[in-house]
Amino acid sequence: MFAPSDLDVLVPTKDRPGALAVTLAGLAAQTVSGFRVVISDQSHEPVAGDPLVAAQLRILGHRDRPTAVHRHLPPRGMAEQRAFLLGRADRRLALYIDDDVWLEPEAIEVLLSAMSDLRCGFVGYALHGLSYRDDVRPAELEPYEEWTDGVRPERVRRESPAWQRHTLHNASNPLHLAREHLGSPGPREWRPYKVVWIGGCVLYDRERLLECGGFDFWRSVPPRHAGEDVVAQLRVMERHGGAGLLPSRAYHLELPTTVIDRSAECYDYVFETAWAR
Repeated sequence: MFAPSDLDVLVPTKDRPGALAVTLAGLAAQTVSGFRVVISDQSHEPVAGDPLVAAQLRILGHRDRPTAVHRHLPPRGMAEQRAFLLGRADRRLALYIDDDVWLEPEAIEVLLSAMSDLRCGFVGYALHGLSYRDDVRPAELEPYEEWTDGVRPERVRRESPAWQRHTLHNASNPLHLAREHLGSPGPREWRPYKVVWIGGCVLYDRERLLECGGFDFWRSVPPRHAGEDVVAQLRVMERHGGAGLLPSRAYHLELPTTVIDRSAECYDYVFETAWAR
């Protein structure tokens, strides 16, 4: 059974102190303590100097959730930012959470329980966008498929039928999936399902992520890129498997993205270029 002391929470941030403070408040309110929070800050002004962020850092420390804030400049893309964070993690598990995500109080406790049971490469929560909570999209929910006999490795690429699972995480689809398949779940109930990738809140077995190359491919992609989490998860899933968890206990703050230029997809540089050679 994994314990909170096995966990590093890795948070990349840039110029969003208010959102980061909300994210940290969610971590401070978790039902478990003993995990460590590591922040990579690429903001123009040091984020630790923001009063709201500073207050949350103090609260985290007071509640036995030690923190470390690293100034990491200049920005060289999200893959490099995630690689930097991974290099500062030393515990068995690494939870990447974006700086615009709020977690329910039981979220980390459930993630640890799921990883203890499934023993796969990663588990995670797709993010709710609650402004879409009344926007039900039945066709986008159709690719849903649960893991019923353990999580197994699988190779997924754009040409795979499994790629259609990407629609499961649009808008508020995780909320509608949970209502359809779980009804009224218990406070710590969870169910694993098959994914292509999960954005915003993903718990990795750190050693397995490193075994699959982590985010070191940042050197082979342009500094302005997108989809770094897709590449990392596809690699881990191919060797060790991965799963999403219902109900999702992670909520997107729905701020404008900080990755504006999405013309360079990491998938094209890592998988398509390698295939061409």
